[in-house]
Amino acid sequence: MEFHIPNLAPDVVGHLGSLPVTNTMVNAWIAILVFLALGILISVKARVRPGKVQNFFEFFLEILLGYFDQVTGERRNTMRFLPLVGAVFFFILLSNWLGIVPGTGTILFGGHFLLRPATTDLNLTAAMAVSAVALSHLYGLATVGVFTHIGRFIQIVPLIKSFRRGPIAVFTALIEVLVGLIEIVSELAKVLSLSLRLFGNVFAGEVLLSVMSALAGVLVPAPFMLLELLVGVVQAGVFAMLTLMYLSVMTTAPQHEEQHSEAR
Repeated sequence: MEFHIPNLAPDVVGHLGSLPVTNTMVNAWIAILVFLALGILISVKARVRPGKVQNFFEFFLEILLGYFDQVTGERRNTMRFLPLVGAVFFFILLSNWLGIVPGTGTILFGGHFLLRPATTDLNLTAAMAVSAVALSHLYGLATVGVFTHIGRFIQIVPLIKSFRRGPIAVFTALIEVLVGLIEIVSELAKVLSLSLRLFGNVFAGEVLLSVMSALAGVLVPAPFMLLELLVGVVQAGVFAMLTLMYLSVMTTAPQHEEQHSEAR
């Protein structure tokens, strides 16, 4: 029995000028348009006296804010990061769920499948991971200051000052420099972790559904589709919460800076 196993690389289904358009890009833009339409609809229908639908969204938002507060520590920071992290969560969620909509992975266009889950494209997940980590650093620079933020990774000034305090101080400063270098490596690891985790889980689900659909028809894969709905929520939540954690950490002054401030 022949069946289609998705390739790691997305298929190019057309071109906009010289720009190739892949099937994952098509799904990504559909997710963006659905997200935009829902946002406009909710904002237009919002009332001071909420109806049932608005009550549902407000209830969901309160639950979301509670989880955010556990990471940020206070509601002010939660509201500061909510637009960014919320957009990331819902975009990934819609992208994942669109992957199990009938037509995805079955409609042919120019010899290629027209639709494919956007998050099965490593280019997209890597770009989102780089953006999340880069934004956490930009927020950190704006919140704690340039020198304090850079001091998380480069401990050159304490090293220079340590030469006047003796060998023990120099040794301690060298350890801090090495720790800073490890922190730089950890920032690169964040990008790999975010991008590969999301890509790997969604791609594995796509392969599983493709194989089960080919081997067992329509009814047997149904439980796996329900499982993919849950996986879509979990993966969107993990990516969003990790992004929120990175933002919270980078916008909090390092512990040694707080200790210096209290000593003064």
